[in-house]
Amino acid sequence: MRNGLRSLGVLCLLTAMAAGITTAAFAAPAERYLHIKVDDSSKGESVNVNLPLSLAETILPTINKGSLRNGRVTIDNSDINDIDVRAILNAIRTTSDNEFVTVKQKDQDVRVAKSHGNLVVHVRDTGKEGQNVDVTVPMKVVDALLSTAKNNELDIAAAIRALSDAGNELLVTVQGNTEHVRIWVDSRNAAE
Repeated sequence: MRNGLRSLGVLCLLTAMAAGITTAAFAAPAERYLHIKVDDSSKGESVNVNLPLSLAETILPTINKGSLRNGRVTIDNSDINDIDVRAILNAIRTTSDNEFVTVKQKDQDVRVAKSHGNLVVHVRDTGKEGQNVDVTVPMKVVDALLSTAKNNELDIAAAIRALSDAGNELLVTVQGNTEHVRIWVDSRNAAE
C-alpha cells in the first residue's frame, strides 16, 4: 500500500510539474510597462507614470493633436530638408559598434555612438545648469519609428510595439542640479 501511495504521489507531482511547464509554455507574455519618473527636489514635487505598453499602443492612434496623428508624428520638412534620415539610420544599423560623434566644448561634452544594438547619446553639461542626459534607444525601436511612416513621419505606435518586444531597458536619464528624470521599460506595473 505504501509503495502504491508513493507511486501515486510521484505521479501527481510529475503531472503537476508537466501542467506547470505546459501552462508556462503557452502563457501569454508578461505585460510591459513604460515608466516615467520625475523628481524635483527644489519644489518637492514628484511625478510617476506607469503605462502598460498595450494601452499606449491602443490609445496613441486615437490622438490627433498638433503634429501627432494616428500614432505618427510629422516632422516639419524644414527641420530635415535635404537630409535622408532613413539612409543615415540604415548606415548606422549596418555598421559595427562605433563612436560617431564626439563634441567637447568648454561647458559641454556630447557623444553619439552605436553600442550593443543601441543608439546612444550622452550629453554632459558642466555649466550653470549642470545637466547630464543619457539616451539609449534599441536599434529595433529606431527601425520601427521609420518602418511604415512616410519620409517626414515617425511611427510612434510601431516603436511602442518594438519596445514591447525589448527586454528591460533604461531609455532616458536626465540629472540636473535639482531634477532627476528616468524613463524605462520593464514588466513591473509600478515604478521601482
